Amino acid sequence: MRRSNLSVWEVLKAPIITEKSLILKEADEGEKQVLSFRVDRRATKDDIRKAVEEIFNVKVEKVHTINYQGKTKRRGRYEGRRASWKKAYVTLRKGEPLVDYAEAI
Repeated sequence: MRRSNLSVWEVLKAPIITEKSLILKEADEGEKQVLSFRVDRRATKDDIRKAVEEIFNVKVEKVHTINYQGKTKRRGRYEGRRASWKKAYVTLRKGEPLVDYAEAI
C-alpha cells in the first residue's frame, strides 16, 4: 500500500458546495450522509479516510475518488491550461451526526 507524506490538513483542500453535493450531504433520517471534497492529487483513499475521521470526528464507511483532467482554455490568441484536480465522495456510517464544514475548522 502506498503511503503519502501529507498531513490531514494538506489532504482536504476544500469542500465542494454544489446543488448535488448539498443534497447528498443533507441525507434524511436513516440514510447515509455523503460529503464531497476537493483533495490533493497525491492523496490515497486511506489518507482521505483518516483526514475526514480526524477533522470531523466521524466514522467513514467508504471513499470514492475521481480524477479530473485540466481543460485547455483560450483568451484571445493566448492559450493556457487549468490545473488537473481530484474529487472525493466520502460516505459516512449510518447514524453519524450531521457535519457542518464551518464548525470543524
